[in-house]
Amino acid sequence: MSKLLAERVAIVTGAGRGLGREEALALAAHGASVIVNDVGVSLAGEGTDQVPAEEVVSAIERAGGTAVANGDDVADWEGARRLVARAYDRFGRLDILVNNAGVLRDRMSFNMSEDEFDAVLRVHAKGHFATTRHACERWRTLAKEHGTTYGRIVHTASEAGLYGTAGNANYAMAKAAIAALSISIAREMHKYGVTSNFIAPRARTRMTDSMPGAEMFAKPAAGLDVFHPAWPAQLVVFLASEAAADVTGQGFVVWGGTVSLVKGWHHVHALTNHDAAWTAEDLVARKDDLFGPHARQPEM
Repeated sequence: MSKLLAERVAIVTGAGRGLGREEALALAAHGASVIVNDVGVSLAGEGTDQVPAEEVVSAIERAGGTAVANGDDVADWEGARRLVARAYDRFGRLDILVNNAGVLRDRMSFNMSEDEFDAVLRVHAKGHFATTRHACERWRTLAKEHGTTYGRIVHTASEAGLYGTAGNANYAMAKAAIAALSISIAREMHKYGVTSNFIAPRARTRMTDSMPGAEMFAKPAAGLDVFHPAWPAQLVVFLASEAAADVTGQGFVVWGGTVSLVKGWHHVHALTNHDAAWTAEDLVARKDDLFGPHARQPEM
């Protein structure tokens, strides 16, 4: 197998299980030294356990790779700073940041508590931003010293954030924020040699196992296991490689044998009056013209 990431150093957050675990293994298989970050909480966000991260490190080392475990909380500002600093202290550099850590607190909006809302936004949105912020500070400094640098950020969004879902508005909101963050960072950091992209994976994990309709992700009796989390990890390797130096600000839905490029909000129809602004009464009268052939309600 080709070593697309030889001598590179990567951080993967939430890498003790599921998608993050497969990403860490794939990056290491392609030659990267990996910091396996995971606080080891339960699906409900309770407790701490370093065993999952240490088991991933052991698997990488048995395969001949290099990895270290890290238990910092990425949604804690200082924890995220320590995690990034660990890469430089241990390996002297950081090339790749894969933001994957997340939690679920599924609830209909009218039943959701403040704590359930805050927990999901904290881990997903703040956790993605805090690590990105500290990595970008380092990369910007290096680029100003040397003219450019090698930086790859892969964020983990979700189709829930792209299209909206019922029953987990907190999660959909956080994932939409991650997609916007990814594009914003791409605009900020392009001149320094840093790319920022997001993936929206369809993969079988602890999260999907806990969701309604989890049976759709079940392993088939035969044929390609399209929802195995190893497949999105291959896209992460590509986005982390030199070959993707010109790929930034992009989003992908990925599962099995499908990698789909996605784009965000865009104008689909417009009413234009060059002589005056529209009044509310005008819009009432022209409602059908405003929407044209487009639906007035989201698909259910």
